[in-house]
Amino acid sequence: MGNHTVNHKSMPSLTDEKIKEEVMKLNQSLYEKFEYEMKYIRPPKGEFSERTLKLSQDLGFKTVMWSFAYVDWNEDSQPSTQDAINKIKSNFHNGEVMLLHSTSKTNSEIMGQIIDEARSEGYEFKSLDEFKK
Repeated sequence: MGNHTVNHKSMPSLTDEKIKEEVMKLNQSLYEKFEYEMKYIRPPKGEFSERTLKLSQDLGFKTVMWSFAYVDWNEDSQPSTQDAINKIKSNFHNGEVMLLHSTSKTNSEIMGQIIDEARSEGYEFKSLDEFKK
């Protein structure tokens, strides 16, 4: 599990202090509840700068971005299940970091099928720690 900040604000627009607060508050909360310390971060909205990358690194996080995403976060405008399946499957690739939002009703309906189809095509699911560098 990786850090995504407390309030999902664009990191480049924040001060260093506010970034530290956004990142470390979430990290602390997860540690207090589950004794789990995050080591990865994905900047909200994919927005970053050299400053925010360096600050995240200084806080002990490795920044990881996605290699596939589609518009699935708008709860009022969900794609059909078949459109979503087609879009996701057409972008399968080795080393993929797939960004899917849990707020998507469509994603929840198709997730099992997507996993089964990826596996049937020979893909494996691994944690970031298991990724070959």
